[in-house]
Amino acid sequence: MTTAEQPIRVLVVEDDPVAADAHVLYVSRVPGFVAVGKAHSGAEARRMLDRTTVDLLLLDLHLPDVHGLQLARTLRAAGYHADVIAVTSARDLTVVREGVSLGVVQYVLKPFTFATLRDRLVRYAEFRGAAGEASGQDEVDRALAALRAPSPAALPKGLSGPTLERVTDALREVDEGITAAKVAEVVGISRITARRYLEHLVEGGRAERKPLYGQVGRPELVYRWVRDRRQ
Repeated sequence: MTTAEQPIRVLVVEDDPVAADAHVLYVSRVPGFVAVGKAHSGAEARRMLDRTTVDLLLLDLHLPDVHGLQLARTLRAAGYHADVIAVTSARDLTVVREGVSLGVVQYVLKPFTFATLRDRLVRYAEFRGAAGEASGQDEVDRALAALRAPSPAALPKGLSGPTLERVTDALREVDEGITAAKVAEVVGISRITARRYLEHLVEGGRAERKPLYGQVGRPELVYRWVRDRRQ
């Protein structure tokens, strides 16, 4: 990970103003990254790159004046070396293959949550932070593997990946911990269902629970994200 003195500088390129603002906010919440600006078109991105140092583009592929991959190709030809995380709703694997040669290191499919983007940014930082000469093939493989998301583990019957992600987001947002009832309220599920997801995270070592003693009755369980783990 880069140091606080040398954050990874990100330019958000997104034509939807609401989405652009959200992506800037997401980037700013990830330690080691700073959003240096936002552009709503390819032409505006070029102008910003001419006057701002950028390490990484968070690039929407469907811009009003140019396709994102064409913009990436033009930037490479012009000598810009910023890496690219492509943001798209398209699922065409031909586009994915084309992007590899243009400096696209990650793809994020719309719609996505903060947790998804955070994971991609953290993995990119690990890849970027690898330095020195590799001792052999294994070390090269490990550096490249940092860019790849792990294969999701099979969930217990009745649990879904999207809901687990929303529960995880709710849990990570509260440093002091959160109850199953509050998670249920935030995510829009029943308290019993919320507890099942929270207990799954506890069993996987990604969360911990402790009792909260009140005035009367049984103590309520409070769940807290284990900060040294990533989803």
